[in-house]
Amino acid sequence: MSRLEGRVAVITAGTRSIGRGIAEAFLAEGAKVVVSGRNADKGQQAVSEMGGTNVHFVACDATKQADVENLVDATVEHYGRVDIAVFNAGGVANTSMVADFTDEEWQYELDFNINHCFWGTRRALKYMVPQQYGRIINMSSMYGKITTPGVAGYITNKHAIIGFSKAAAHEVGTLGITVNAMCPGFVATDMFYETGPATVAAMGLPDLDALAAIMYNPTAIKRPNTVEEVAAMATLLASHEGGGMTGGSFNIDGGASPY
Repeated sequence: MSRLEGRVAVITAGTRSIGRGIAEAFLAEGAKVVVSGRNADKGQQAVSEMGGTNVHFVACDATKQADVENLVDATVEHYGRVDIAVFNAGGVANTSMVADFTDEEWQYELDFNINHCFWGTRRALKYMVPQQYGRIINMSSMYGKITTPGVAGYITNKHAIIGFSKAAAHEVGTLGITVNAMCPGFVATDMFYETGPATVAAMGLPDLDALAAIMYNPTAIKRPNTVEEVAAMATLLASHEGGGMTGGSFNIDGGASPY
């Protein structure tokens, strides 16, 4: 039997990049999957590309509490239950230095990252606690363990996601529910190729390869991680075999994090 046979998963930002890779890995292991994104047309296209069977799209803006909560509810309405929740949306929303952040910019960073994980986890537990089973994965980053100037909002939130996941894990650990954070390093996704040219120009670099090298040089493997490597860890954490792994922050970063 496949590792996720009979399970239902929901994944925020699941139509592209890392989220899409996790969705495809879960489908391959027998799960039914709901993916979300902001763009309904792109979402439906992604569902079609993933085969259209056992995968469903729900529009969701992860910065909005009502959308995140509705996504979890819609998963249960569509498939009858939710066993696995991956709160994968988030990212760098602002590159201001701390002294230059506005209150509005800071609040958006919080909503996009840590609040999205909180809203989603709380809603998922509404269904997982009564069924005495669940797997929750909150997406942090290697920057949840290290830092760099100019992205204080992102750094703060990714650190917070690790602490939040550990705290939640200790509240539901006897109920068959695990809560973990995943900490990917640099992954050369389509988003990197879309947004990278502006960074290359700003840094005076010759090309995207030079930018990528700067990002993966601190690793032991001296290359980017792959979407498939991140998805493999998510699949393990989502599986029955992952039942003893909770409250953790799991690195998929080629050795870049110090712990």
